[in-house]
Amino acid sequence: MSKLLTSTPAADGFAMPAEWAPHTGTWMIWPERPDNWRLGGKPAQAAYAAVATAIAETEPLTMGVSPAQYQNARRVLPPHIRVVEIANNDSWIRDSGPTFVLDGKGGVCGVDWIFNAWGGLEGGLYFPWDQDELVAQKVLEIERVDRYKAPLVLEGGSIHVDGEGTLLTTEECLLNPNRNPSLTKEEIEKQLQAHLGIRHTIWLERGVYNDETSGHVDNIACFARPGLVLLSWTDDISDPQYERSKDCFDRLSKAKDAKGRSLEVVKLHQPGPLFETAEEAAGVDHVEGSQPREPGLRLAASYVNFYIANGAIIMPLLDPKRDGAAAEILAKAFPDRKVKGIDAREILLGGGNIHCITQQQPAGR
Repeated sequence: MSKLLTSTPAADGFAMPAEWAPHTGTWMIWPERPDNWRLGGKPAQAAYAAVATAIAETEPLTMGVSPAQYQNARRVLPPHIRVVEIANNDSWIRDSGPTFVLDGKGGVCGVDWIFNAWGGLEGGLYFPWDQDELVAQKVLEIERVDRYKAPLVLEGGSIHVDGEGTLLTTEECLLNPNRNPSLTKEEIEKQLQAHLGIRHTIWLERGVYNDETSGHVDNIACFARPGLVLLSWTDDISDPQYERSKDCFDRLSKAKDAKGRSLEVVKLHQPGPLFETAEEAAGVDHVEGSQPREPGLRLAASYVNFYIANGAIIMPLLDPKRDGAAAEILAKAFPDRKVKGIDAREILLGGGNIHCITQQQPAGR
């Protein structure tokens, strides 16, 4: 059974581990909504299946699916991938799912954040989001993991931790008035400390250009190990991404982590720039209130949006001119893991990438 706990994770000795800590498994949710995924979601489903299959080579994977898609997902996915029914509004479990925390003694709990579809009625990406708001609780019920309900609107893609007390995030997202308008920056930091067990927050200003999540940090910068940050980069000063990445680089270069260390910043050159084609846009249903998909839309493409699995790095393949160099950087940053590339343009067309569609469950008792 999964109990609702009334204290906070930090008060009970829990903290969010780094993504590279051992996992007991990974969670995903099957894509299907036709106003976000083209051609009824079939191309995206193939990409999700490829990601799931790659992860399942190294750790257990569970795919949550709507009742209408259960038989289809079960047929498409390998038999060793667990498929469970979880009603949902869309397939971004990094943001709608729970954040797992550990207590250092083998105990595992989950943090259930408030989810408002990246902005609610003031810039959110779809309505309603009532089923997504229940995803975290359902995952924790299935796993019989106790739950903390956090009084904070937050998506998992907006935070990244080093497992040693340091958190990365962006002002563009967490200070956006459509998330927690009644809270100050300091009050948000206190909630992060209380629910993630971190001691120090490094604030970047903005995320990737045209990122519809309001600049999630997991698309622009992430820890590869304590003291080492990978940063999405471009050398083209005329690209609107340059100013954003340069500001991140400057902030990270001056920052110290929770242990007082300076950070090494490794630049990971962005793919493209990439743009949505007319054919791709034409395959998406137009629904009032949903994020529009238009020809020529600049896609928020980044190689930082990879997933750290047990023994593997699952990275997006997005640009043949850049994929190889990105894979080499990731292999150097994670020498103990095999880098596996997945053709991920179909995921990118939906507004995110491999990290956005996965959620790790760290190993505990």
